Amino acid sequence: MRMLPHMIVINPCDVNEARKATLAVAAMQGPAFIRLGRESVPILTDDTTPFEIGKGITFEDGDDVTIAATGYMVYEALLAHEELKKQGIHARVLDIHTIKPIDRELLLQAAHETSAVVTAEEHQVMGGFGSAVAEVLVQDCPVPMEFVGIKDRFGESGTPDELLTAFGCRHTDIEAAVHRVLQRKTNSVVPA
Repeated sequence: MRMLPHMIVINPCDVNEARKATLAVAAMQGPAFIRLGRESVPILTDDTTPFEIGKGITFEDGDDVTIAATGYMVYEALLAHEELKKQGIHARVLDIHTIKPIDRELLLQAAHETSAVVTAEEHQVMGGFGSAVAEVLVQDCPVPMEFVGIKDRFGESGTPDELLTAFGCRHTDIEAAVHRVLQRKTNSVVPA
């Protein structure tokens, strides 16, 4: 959807963000797409959590690596954050609910400050959220990146839980990607 001109693309992480996105889209002019799942998901936000089209949210601070997640994968990123913290890895977790227009400022700041980025989406990584993040970073702050999401596969039948595991979209997959990107980070020179 993001390749369509002037299309706004939103992938909320929970019911509260979905409600705020729906109200924001109803108040604007032009085309918009809100990606919603059918299954219940953990509630990560509340009425006080800010929502603005095109502005992401920092859920957790960290200076070792950035995990930029969208939709349901924000929950998985937060689970990964907790496991990584036990290992002494301080991951910054971003909720990038708006894929287009994407929050360039937040992504660039996080990449500059952590020097490594992992994206997480329950979508095809080619042409998806991870590609959108890479397009931003490659122009102004190229850093080592890893992509967690569906890798060039057709959809299958199964429960959402089964499919997330089958497609490698779990917090353990995010953790593994963090370890890979941190290894690459130590072997690369990052621009100042």
